[in-house]
Amino acid sequence: MEPRVRKLYEAIFALEDLREIFREAVPGRANEDEIAAGVARVERILRDFKECKNSSLKYITNHIELRTREEEYININPIQPGGRLTPEARKALIAYGDGYSVCDWCRDQRLDRIKRPPVDEFHAELAEFVGMDEVRVVPGARRGFQAVTSSLLDKGDIVLLSDLGHYTEYLAVEIAGGVIREIPSGEVNIISGDAVADTIEQVRITTGKKPKLIIIEHFDYSFGNEHDVRGVGKVAKEYEIPFLYNGAYSVGMMPVNGKEIGADFVVGSGHKGMAAVAPSGILATTEEWAPHVFRTSRISGDITGKRFENKESELLGCTLMGGTLLSMMASFPRVKERVKHWQEEVKKSNYFIREFLRIEGSAVASEYPRKHTLSRVDTRNSFDKVARTHKRRGFFLSDELKRRGIIGEFAGSTRVWKLNTYGLSWDRIRYLADAFLDIAKRYKLPVT
Repeated sequence: MEPRVRKLYEAIFALEDLREIFREAVPGRANEDEIAAGVARVERILRDFKECKNSSLKYITNHIELRTREEEYININPIQPGGRLTPEARKALIAYGDGYSVCDWCRDQRLDRIKRPPVDEFHAELAEFVGMDEVRVVPGARRGFQAVTSSLLDKGDIVLLSDLGHYTEYLAVEIAGGVIREIPSGEVNIISGDAVADTIEQVRITTGKKPKLIIIEHFDYSFGNEHDVRGVGKVAKEYEIPFLYNGAYSVGMMPVNGKEIGADFVVGSGHKGMAAVAPSGILATTEEWAPHVFRTSRISGDITGKRFENKESELLGCTLMGGTLLSMMASFPRVKERVKHWQEEVKKSNYFIREFLRIEGSAVASEYPRKHTLSRVDTRNSFDKVARTHKRRGFFLSDELKRRGIIGEFAGSTRVWKLNTYGLSWDRIRYLADAFLDIAKRYKLPVT
């Protein structure tokens, strides 16, 4: 759609090829003819860029396509917006993309103690950011769940999960040998503190013991509904059951204070909510639980006597060794700032949904008014009516949206589907809403 985007990639790749000359040369002896040719190539591409000339560039290499959706489209994919990289993260990825790049100045053989770049300071700031005592970076929120279940559970121990819980929570309990009891979210699809208390009592009556752990998400992935995590935290404290707060859709997007919530563990996703490269995430905990979940190795070799006493067992030692961690660190200043504007994001989400609901027959399956930017919508009585007779069936809506520079909806779906408006400017929000209204009018769907 925008010819300059591919030219921009062409220029970036040409600069990378120029960079490679220095990476392969004997220090101080780079081939000047190759450098001159590389510079001339970059200049030629930039001239084409200024003149808005088209580029034939389609692949990076080996049939790996360019990904231009963030530059050429408004992306409403339900899981991608919070992980959209900041400019600083993209720059960090260029500089620290090599495998073990963060290990250049490692002295203590511990990731969280590296001072250059300041990984140690980042960990301290990160713990404060989520209102906990200690934190570690992990390869995705799921590895945070796994570290906790592995540390706390014995075979047969019961864990309470929301019936809207993410599959990774279930798997984390499964591999630790635990047993799941689901907390019902009811007709409103919201977990309450009372529902948690009721489920605990049911477990005590049927098994004679308490659950070993409670895992509840602040906002679920199905509806983007807000669950009563403070109520859950209160109940967990009353029953003296550890509470893992799943902040995959909240940490990095809105203010989170684990201790105020009553959480013993806070898990966040770097690639879903902290503008970081995947797989990345965080696991934070209190002084009480840190020695347990972040315990160090005690094993030794029977022949060599090898010991690894500074390595944390549940993390298998170091976790994010390169571009993943540095992207999270580079984005962090912006992430700390953007959580202050969460209510503005919610305001934009509600503006879009209000406009969307003007299309007769459209409904929002999530709680309304919205408290999050992720929403589940039901268009069975609006756009799906068009799809039933359209030659492209449900793909007609995807076609119409793409024509207007919008992408990320579940292609072909016109029944019940999800979208996320996080990070969109007001101009983009209004454009997005107008696009849906325009499509509705084109197909003679009533708009109020």
